[in-house]
Amino acid sequence: MDTQIDLKSLGGDARIVYVRAVDAAELSAEVLEELDGAKQLYAVHAADGERLAVVQDRDVAFLLARQNDYAPVTVH
Repeated sequence: MDTQIDLKSLGGDARIVYVRAVDAAELSAEVLEELDGAKQLYAVHAADGERLAVVQDRDVAFLLARQNDYAPVTVH
């Protein structure tokens, strides 16, 4: 279940994205084809809940966000 969280309501002009662990079973077959059968993945979401990326490693998710001038936060 995806819960939409509006991080914009936290205030400020920071470009915030949130990172959360996702089970491969939650993703479409199209996305899974690109991820070589990984079972635990990490999704990067915009403040409005839009999924921006799915990667196989939490550290990569944070690095990806920072490389694109976003401030990543973890959501459980």
